[in-house]
Amino acid sequence: MSATTPPRSTDESLSNAAASNEEPEPNSTEPRSKEERLAMYLRERAEAGDMYFKSKFIADDVNLSSKEIGALIVKLQESVEDLSIERWSYTGATTWRVERTA
Repeated sequence: MSATTPPRSTDESLSNAAASNEEPEPNSTEPRSKEERLAMYLRERAEAGDMYFKSKFIADDVNLSSKEIGALIVKLQESVEDLSIERWSYTGATTWRVERTA
């Protein structure tokens, strides 16, 4: 007769499987999407008044490329109610004006 390992209980098998596939829980203070991260950054910066920026100058601050910021800012113009976002000027790159509205 050969030696065999005793069968594991179903609960033990499930808990081991869950532990190996477990994803880290997101930090509740961190925004979950790029759009949320950018909106939070703009809210904080516009807290004291109007804010003017070019995407390439804030890219490192929000951990996004200037191209991503350009695409997201257009979405934010339509979806974020507490910020007024408008294209201000274009000199080598778009300058955006952001103002808190609420």
